[in-house]
Amino acid sequence: MSLENWWPPELTEPNNSILGVIDARGADWSGKIIKIPNLQKARLCRANLQGADLSGCNLDDSDLKLARYDSKTIWPTGFNYQKSGAIGPGAKLNAVFLSGADLRGMDFRGASCMGTYLSGANLSGAILDGVRLISADLRCAQMQGAMCRGASFTGSQLNQADFRGADLSDAALDGAESIEGADFSFATGMENIASELLRRPYKELDCWNPLTRSTTRASLEQHLKDYDGKS
Repeated sequence: MSLENWWPPELTEPNNSILGVIDARGADWSGKIIKIPNLQKARLCRANLQGADLSGCNLDDSDLKLARYDSKTIWPTGFNYQKSGAIGPGAKLNAVFLSGADLRGMDFRGASCMGTYLSGANLSGAILDGVRLISADLRCAQMQGAMCRGASFTGSQLNQADFRGADLSDAALDGAESIEGADFSFATGMENIASELLRRPYKELDCWNPLTRSTTRASLEQHLKDYDGKS
């Protein structure tokens, strides 16, 4: 490869002046009309496609792993973007490896996340309403301010997960495999679940979270104190 002709893939612009296989890994194409008709075998992993118009593109055999999209992204007719490896509403992410991924503010509504590997992932502010995170690995995941209304965590590993400020209204947490070291401080929607979670083994409840400097028990008991004070 000639370094003289090398161009950082994240700076690739969506125009038709590029010849050969497109390498736009990590590029920000959000809100743009993509004017490259031939994106066959294109390298688009980690690209930001939120609000992008790809309707006139051929995406056959393109690499879309970890590419971001949203409800405003326009895809080519008939393209199965939900199974492409891209992340967004309705994505099929069962058993997909997303450990350590930066997923802040992402919209996962309608996505399938059963058995998904999300350990250490940053899901701060993400929208996970109604998502089935059954048997998912969420150890050390950052969930601060995430919207998890009606989400199911049955069988999930929540060890050291940071749920501070998350909305857990109607979330199914009682069936989680472990909440050891998880922090639920300032989370909302805990009225009906805090006391239930406090019945779990002391090994889970009295585990210290090194990031938030709180135990799971302390974060849950604070909710009971707040409710007693309001009653």
